[in-house]
Amino acid sequence: MEFHYPNGRKYSPVKNEEKTEKKQKKWSYGKRGMTLEDDINETNQFYLERGIAAIHKKPTPVQIVQVDYPRRSAAVIKEAYFKQASTTDYNGVYKGKYIDFEAKETQNESSFPFKNFHRHQIQHMETILKQKGICFVLLRFSTAEEIYLLDAKDLLLFWERMETGGRKSMTKAEISERGHLISLGFQPRIDYIKIIDYVYNLNE
Repeated sequence: MEFHYPNGRKYSPVKNEEKTEKKQKKWSYGKRGMTLEDDINETNQFYLERGIAAIHKKPTPVQIVQVDYPRRSAAVIKEAYFKQASTTDYNGVYKGKYIDFEAKETQNESSFPFKNFHRHQIQHMETILKQKGICFVLLRFSTAEEIYLLDAKDLLLFWERMETGGRKSMTKAEISERGHLISLGFQPRIDYIKIIDYVYNLNE
């Protein structure tokens, strides 16, 4: 069965041996090389197992292109495409509040390009804010290994600046000023709940 990304690139799954080798290597070197998604998923699992929060990654929708029917009672998918997600990466519930956020990373050391975001994601965030949900982005500067939580309202301000002819990125200084640096740990790896408590006054 063939899977393709929205840009048409063929999806090539990693072999089990390679996965095992990579996993062992990651643990051997103190989890260096873990992607932002890996770290967040691990953190969310930590929250879920301890009853802290129920936050999950949204599945990427798949468009089936070709299906074979070798038997009347069975169907085999031969070709499919990963659709471009129409919302953000993660959502869930924490202390009775709806949580919705997107996670992005860049190797740029001084700014975060808006090419990493899609207009439909911005529109989705606007909808969440109108409904009084808690919405934000986690931005990772991979070179410096720094992750910031930036409220969606601030992201939308920078996006609007771009839409009106301004720069096509947010500077790291701007993100540092308006956002909140998350201290990286072991369990959980990215304790963004602690930042949520502080930013959105949920400590009580």
